[in-house]
Amino acid sequence: MMRIGHGFDVHAFGPGDHVILGGEKIAHTVGLVAHSDGDVVLHALCDALLGAAGLGDIGRHFPDTDETYADADSRGLLRDVVALLHSHQWHAVNVDLTIIAQRPKIAPYTEAMRGNIASDLGVEQQAVNVKATTTEMLGYIGREEGVACHAVALLTAQAGTEV
Repeated sequence: MMRIGHGFDVHAFGPGDHVILGGEKIAHTVGLVAHSDGDVVLHALCDALLGAAGLGDIGRHFPDTDETYADADSRGLLRDVVALLHSHQWHAVNVDLTIIAQRPKIAPYTEAMRGNIASDLGVEQQAVNVKATTTEMLGYIGREEGVACHAVALLTAQAGTEV
């Protein structure tokens, strides 16, 4: 049995000197406004994984009203999602992520992001694709007001597994 999930996340820029995307700290002129570390890549991925498994969304499992998750490391959240998936007999097959940002430039960091995500998912790095695009100066992304990410995940359950 296989299932596909989609996730999306966006955060506005605010005070700070770096952003965290795909688990990578990237120097920047601003930070991201968020309850956790604001890693839109991993937040979108968590939503895609949870959605594919029919387990809700990241806000249900890690609400921004809970101080436990204030300044949380999103890689830890991703690992918690993976553990939840495994407890329901789901395993990631592959994921595809599209980061949407005018700045900072993402290309120098995509291989490190792939490695982080593959490690946290327990898959080969070839099963993780990270790419980036701009909005050609259009909209809130083009005005450099924030960063967004779309994620797609394919999950599988072992044959004969009741999910």
